[in-house]
Amino acid sequence: MRLTILGCSGSIPGPGTAASGYLLEADGFLLAVELGNGTFAQLQARHDPFDLDALAFTHLHPDHCADFTALTVLRRYHPAPPYDVHEKRLPVYGPENAPQRLAKAYAPNDTELAETDLSDVYEFHPIGRSAKIGPFELSAVPVDHPTEAFGLRVRHGDRTLAYTGDTGPCAALDELARGADVLLCEASWTDAPERPDGVHLSGRQAGELARRAGVGRLLLTHIAPWSDRGAILAEARAEFPGAVLVEQGTGYDL
Repeated sequence: MRLTILGCSGSIPGPGTAASGYLLEADGFLLAVELGNGTFAQLQARHDPFDLDALAFTHLHPDHCADFTALTVLRRYHPAPPYDVHEKRLPVYGPENAPQRLAKAYAPNDTELAETDLSDVYEFHPIGRSAKIGPFELSAVPVDHPTEAFGLRVRHGDRTLAYTGDTGPCAALDELARGADVLLCEASWTDAPERPDGVHLSGRQAGELARRAGVGRLLLTHIAPWSDRGAILAEARAEFPGAVLVEQGTGYDL
């Protein structure tokens, strides 16, 4: 299983960096997880977007799903797609209201808003349960964020990736990360008592989670452009010495 970082900037894109977006590849199958602002350009630099076999969203904040509209334009209006996109609809896994929310984001005008339906080119599935997606076994757990949000655990063979999505500290994270070979963990800010509950993790909290869960590797992502990357990394390493910051364009073999 190979993980490629399309984007890892938190909350908004940063200078020259895309927001959240990741690719998982195994056995010739290509699964995208998140498609935030700027990630569609990064995807096109590496793959033909028509080669995507499935797409999953942990939640529907724009920094995790905004470029879905660009993918939709491609799938609906490309003059010569490599296959019939209506016969081979792309499976999309996300929160229950994803079909409606994503259709509203795509709708070209107010008149067409109510009639916009993207099921002509997508096959939507709720992510709030276990699923077999190509060679991957995916399970989702609800996490603590201001909108319906999930952490994902993805297994391929004997290797497991846990991805927190966006979340504040919660008991579900220990279940999600327990024994994972790799924990891809958001760390949006440094630790401070005034941080609001139920939004994001600090570097310290990410490191504590990795240590408690006994993970093999800790990869830190979703760091906001206004946050101190070095300070976040130092916090995480104080709890989990092997922590690293992911970089856009980097690939990791799991």
